[in-house]
Amino acid sequence: MAPNNLINEKSPYLLQHAHNPVDWHAWSDETFELARRQNKPVFLSIGYATCHWCHVMEKESFEDETTAGHLNDTFVCIKVDREERPDIDAVYMAVCQMLTGSGGWPLNLFLTPDKKPFFAATYIPKNNRYGQAGLIELCLQVKKLWESQVDKVHSSATSIAAGLDRAFSFTAANEPGESLLDHAYDLIWQNFDSRYGGFEGAPKFPTPHRLLFLLRCYHRTGEAKALNMVEKTLTAMRLGGIWDHVGFGFHRYATDAQWLLPHFEKMLYDQALIAQTYLETYQVTQDALYARTAQEIFTYVLRDMTSAEGAFYSAEDADSEGEEGKYYVWHLDEFQRVLNGEQAAKWEKIFNLQPEGNFADEATRKKTGANILHLDRHLAQSATEFNLAPAELVTQWENARQKLYAHRQKRIHPLKDDKILVDWNGLMIAALSQGARILNKPEYAQAAEKSAQFILTRMQAEDGRLYHRFREGELAVEAQAADYAFLINGLLNLYQATFNLSYAEEAVALQEKMLADFWDPDRGGFFSTANESEALPVRPKELYDGAMPSANSVSLLNLLWLSRLTGDPRWDDKARTQLRAFAGSVKAQPTAFTYFLLGVDFALRPGQEVVIAGDPDKADARQMLEALNLNFAPHKVALVKSDQNAERLAKFAGFTDGLQLAKGKATAHICKGFACKEPTSDVQDMVDRLLGKK
Repeated sequence: MAPNNLINEKSPYLLQHAHNPVDWHAWSDETFELARRQNKPVFLSIGYATCHWCHVMEKESFEDETTAGHLNDTFVCIKVDREERPDIDAVYMAVCQMLTGSGGWPLNLFLTPDKKPFFAATYIPKNNRYGQAGLIELCLQVKKLWESQVDKVHSSATSIAAGLDRAFSFTAANEPGESLLDHAYDLIWQNFDSRYGGFEGAPKFPTPHRLLFLLRCYHRTGEAKALNMVEKTLTAMRLGGIWDHVGFGFHRYATDAQWLLPHFEKMLYDQALIAQTYLETYQVTQDALYARTAQEIFTYVLRDMTSAEGAFYSAEDADSEGEEGKYYVWHLDEFQRVLNGEQAAKWEKIFNLQPEGNFADEATRKKTGANILHLDRHLAQSATEFNLAPAELVTQWENARQKLYAHRQKRIHPLKDDKILVDWNGLMIAALSQGARILNKPEYAQAAEKSAQFILTRMQAEDGRLYHRFREGELAVEAQAADYAFLINGLLNLYQATFNLSYAEEAVALQEKMLADFWDPDRGGFFSTANESEALPVRPKELYDGAMPSANSVSLLNLLWLSRLTGDPRWDDKARTQLRAFAGSVKAQPTAFTYFLLGVDFALRPGQEVVIAGDPDKADARQMLEALNLNFAPHKVALVKSDQNAERLAKFAGFTDGLQLAKGKATAHICKGFACKEPTSDVQDMVDRLLGKK
C-alpha cells in the first residue's frame, strides 16, 4: 500500500496509519483550507499509539479499501495523536461528552471546514451493529446531508460550538475550608470497594491522586479508615494482574473489580503517579512492600522506558502480533518448560495458573488457555505452605522471575511509543526525586536530573518557551499549561532531593513564563493553551483530575509551594485567586478534583519551612535530611543553606538571611509563616517539632 500524507510525521500513532488506504492528513491550517476548497466536511479521528480499541478500528475500517473509499469520497480525513495535541483532544472530547454522555478513544468527529463539530462518537464499527450505525452508513448519510441540507449541518455545528464554553467554565466561590475536605472524604468512603480495594466497580482504575488525598486525610484527622482504603487498594493492585509480576510496572487499568484482567498498555504517567503513592504510603506505614513496589516501578522505567540521553519514553502498547496481552500472558505448558519440575508446580499454585487459563477473554467471555500471574496473598505468606522461610521463598521467586523475564524477552515485543513529552517527564522527575529522598537512593535523583537537563537544554527555546514533544531529533508542538505545571512540580521535587538551587530557580522562571502566557486575568486559573496558540472552537481551561491531574490542580500546589520556599507573597496571592476561581465547581463535585484538594489541604495547614544550615555533604547535615525524608510531612518544604550558597539563597528566599549554624553544627531552623523558632542541632528534637510532638 502506497503511503499517505502521514508518512512524513514523527508521531508513532500517526505513522501507524501512514499506510492505510484512507487519505489521512495531519492537523494543520493547510488541511482545513483543503476542506474549504473541496467543499467537504472533515472526519477527525483522535487516538494514541498504545490504544487497543484504536487498533481495532484501524484494522476493521481504516485498513479496509471499501471503508476507506467512502471516507475519502465524503471527507477530508485528519488523524491526531491526543498525546501530542492534548488541546485538540480536550476540546473535542468535551463535544463527545456533551453529545453522547461519555467519551474515550478512539474519538471520532465530523467537522465543518471551520473546525466546528456536528457529530461525535468513540469506537465506530465498520457496519451497522446492535443498533449502532456503522462507519460506512454514516459516510453515506453525511454525504447526502452535505449535498442537500448543508445549511442545517452548519446551523447544528454552530449551536454545538456555542455550548462548548460551558464545558470549560467554572464557578467561583469563597476559599474552601476543612468542611470540603471532610465532605470529599465521606464521598470517597461511600464509593470504596471494601472487598477488593479501589473505588466503584469494573473497570477499576488506580486513581493515585485519590489515594494521595486519603493519606492527607489520615495525616490531618488520624482517621484509620482513610489509611485502610489506601493500603487495601495498593496491596490489591500489587497482588493483582494489573501489576506485571515478571517485568514490573503497572498496566493501565483492570477491566474487572478484582484487579485481575488489565488493559495491558503501560503508560509513563501511571508509573510516575502510582510510584509517588507507594512512596508516601511507605513513609506513613514503613511497610517494605510499598518501598519495594516503588523501586520495581523505577527498575522498569529506567530499564525499558529511558532514552540514551536520559529522557523518558511515553508508553508501551497492549498489543503484539495483533493480540492484546499476548506478550504478557502464559500458557501452562510454556510456563512449565521455563520453570521445570517441582519449581514450576510451586509457582503455578502460588500464581494461580490453570490448564484452561485463569481469565475469560473480555470480548468472548471464554477462557483461552492463557494465564495472568496474580497472587491471592503476599508472597511471603505462602512460605509456610512449602516449609520455607519467607525470605527464602522471595529469593526463589526472584530466581524464577528472572528466568521467566529472559524467556519473555524472546517474544515479539509490543510497540514502544518513544516520543518524549515534557509533561509526562515532569511527573517522572517528581516521582524519582521523591524516591531518592524517601528511599535514600541518590541514583534516582541522578536519573531525574538527566531528564530535567534534557528538557531544559533540548526542549526549551532561548526565550524560555518550552516545546511539548521531542522525537528523532525533532521538536514539535508548543508546550501547553500541563507541560509547564508538571515540569515545575518535577523541578521543585528535584530541588528537595538534591538541594541544587538551580532547579528551584528554574521552577520560578518557568512559573513566571506560565503566568505570562497562560493566566486568565479575568476569571483566574490557567488556560490549557498559550495566548498566541492556534484558535480552536473554544480556548480550553481544564480542572478535572482524571488519569492525570489537571494543570490547574498541579499549579495550585506549585504556587503554594513556591510561596513557602521563597517567602514571596505574589505566589500565595495567585494561589488564593486560583482557589476562589474554582471553589464553586470543586464544592459541587469534590471527588472529580482530588488532586486540587491536595492544594486545598496544603493551603489550610500552617506552613512549615525547614532550613538546614550546614554542609549537605557532611554527616550531621545528612542525618537531619534523612530524618526529614523518612517521615510523612506533606506540608513541609525544606531548604539547605551552606557557606557556598548563602548569598544566592538569600536572593531566592529572603527569610533565610541570618539563619546560621549553631556552635559549628548543622542546625535546623523550623519556621511557620516565615517566623523561625529557636534553632536546634538535635535530630530527634527537629523531627518532634516537625510532627507537632513539641
